[in-house]
Amino acid sequence: MSTPLEVEPGSTSAQPEAILEGAGKIEGRSLWQISWIRLKRDKVALAGGAFVLLLILVGIFAPVVCKLVGVTPNDFHQDLVDPSLQTPIGKLGGISWDHPFGIEPVNGRDIFARIVYGARISLLIAFLATLLSVVIGVTLGIVAGYFGGWVDTLISRLMDIFLAFPLVLFALAMVGAIPDQIFGLKGNTLRVALIVFIIGFFSWPYIGRIIRGQTLSLREREFVDAARSLGARRPYILFTELLPNLIAPILVYATLLIPTNVLFEAGLSYLGFGVRPPTASWGDMLSGAANWYQVDPMYMIPPGLAIFVTVLAFNLFGDGLRDALDPRSR
Repeated sequence: MSTPLEVEPGSTSAQPEAILEGAGKIEGRSLWQISWIRLKRDKVALAGGAFVLLLILVGIFAPVVCKLVGVTPNDFHQDLVDPSLQTPIGKLGGISWDHPFGIEPVNGRDIFARIVYGARISLLIAFLATLLSVVIGVTLGIVAGYFGGWVDTLISRLMDIFLAFPLVLFALAMVGAIPDQIFGLKGNTLRVALIVFIIGFFSWPYIGRIIRGQTLSLREREFVDAARSLGARRPYILFTELLPNLIAPILVYATLLIPTNVLFEAGLSYLGFGVRPPTASWGDMLSGAANWYQVDPMYMIPPGLAIFVTVLAFNLFGDGLRDALDPRSR
């Protein structure tokens, strides 16, 4: 038997019970709290996320922003255009206090207002198309990964077919072939719905493959076996046990898919198959600037920078979010 510890008189050493009584409670942290702590350390990702949030607010409140600045997207200012050269009067494309980004050649429309309204179109199409592709891809991916067998084979071959599909050519052909009014939609509403459908419906295999691979590993975990042993049905296991554990890769891939959709929409608008004028679009502005870059190069810079900075901000935020949710990916 060991002898008890002896404490000399006047010693300041505290007993273990006293230390435990004075200690505070240790609180656990959830995965999302730990991920937020990691994300806060990544200043570049936070800067990208802040810009994305600002861009979303600018797109939502575009009329308010333009009203505060005192500009409009579709009003002509031909008095500010040189009648002989058809270029803005003054230096740097007509930049002034009244027109912070200058004006367009020929008609003199304000570029800042059109950039702001173009953000609304680009983000609307990108978010809706991403949502559609995520819903389809996650549903089919989780079903293929969990059931396996002929279900997995069928869905995987369907993914291969969609991945081999010439999406750009199909989008150009479909947008050009659809009439001006169909299914109760017409004008730009029809164009936006059509572009969202094309991008979202044919982009789901990318996220579907990721979710299928994650589901293949998760279906063998203990919590899935426990749910089966308790008699849980397959829909419950799929959407209550597996889906919450797939939120992290879904969020990461969605943030990286949005800038791809922004570029796709800008490309369609550049080729003339996006929203119809006079509705502002970044791709359409770049298409118009291509005819004036020799005499008015400033016209090309604002829409080009808008696309570049938007895509860069989404990518930086997506990379930071991936590292925060999965530190092993570093």
